[in-house]
Amino acid sequence: MMAIYHAFYFKAPSADQARRVVVRNRVSLAMVMPQFYREKIRQVPGVQEAEIEQWFGGKYIDDRPEHMFARFAVEPAKEFTLRGEIRMPEDQKKAFLNERTACIVGRKLADKQNFHVGQKITIQGDIFPFNLELTIRGIFDAPENEEVLYFNRDYLEDSLPVRRRGSAGMIYVLADSADNVPRIEAAIDDMFHNSTVQTKSDSESAFSLSFVAMLGNVKAFLLAIVGAVTFTILLVSANTIAMSVRERTREVGILKTLGYTPGAILGIILGEALVIAVAGGLIGIVLASLMTGMVRRAPTFIGELQQLTLVPTVAALCLAVAALIGLLSALVPAFSASRLSILDALRSTD
Repeated sequence: MMAIYHAFYFKAPSADQARRVVVRNRVSLAMVMPQFYREKIRQVPGVQEAEIEQWFGGKYIDDRPEHMFARFAVEPAKEFTLRGEIRMPEDQKKAFLNERTACIVGRKLADKQNFHVGQKITIQGDIFPFNLELTIRGIFDAPENEEVLYFNRDYLEDSLPVRRRGSAGMIYVLADSADNVPRIEAAIDDMFHNSTVQTKSDSESAFSLSFVAMLGNVKAFLLAIVGAVTFTILLVSANTIAMSVRERTREVGILKTLGYTPGAILGIILGEALVIAVAGGLIGIVLASLMTGMVRRAPTFIGELQQLTLVPTVAALCLAVAALIGLLSALVPAFSASRLSILDALRSTD
């Protein structure tokens, strides 16, 4: 849970992602904007490029989760400028630029679906009333978001009824620097403030988190689960250690007859609890690492989950919490045992 929390709210965007802004209809992501907004946005100072993108949706083969992945109509001539982190052979780039029905897919998606260059695939339309007949002309590598398919927006526009053409689902904007992103966001929204179709501009990372926000207050939800689990484990640990110390009261008395001081008894019990708690924490970290790998391989449209990992800082924090639970659980039983007299300890029948 802490790994997910860190990925959502603390992970810094990459240098390329930090320069991108996503503009959408202020009312809802399902509502479109006029296509001419792109040219107006390109005139905003600090904007290096602007590209229309459209979520296609649809169905590949069937509705099973393993066949779900993102499909976007993009403007090929601008795509490689807007996403400078994409790496693929030049001949594949040219094929994507020059062929109307060409598409490119991320390496991770290609490996999952067994896609290869030259393969023809069909995406059945749902939002749009037609099927895409595409040919894979390239497989790209990127630091993030490799489970996506991009195809030519001209193909989408030409296939639509005339009345549905000329709209933009989203406009991706590339700023000249990450420092100018907040100013560009405000300038774009101010430009269309009095228009019939107003806009909402967010950084790409904030836009990605908006999908998470649709589920509710995820931040409070995650923290509530973490807090409840931690408190429950603390109670269970405290009860277990208290029972363990009570069962060994006579042993404590024997140790005192051998010359162990109250401080030494206190240290032995606290040390034992600390070792057990840290061992449990290490096992938990290993299991959490395996689970983050499972989440990365699961179908999802949230980029942060596609890159989910248990970073060292989160692992260290969880290990520290485990150690603290061990110490707090043993503190009262250990202190009571260390203050117990030899006679009372040896008389114990527990």
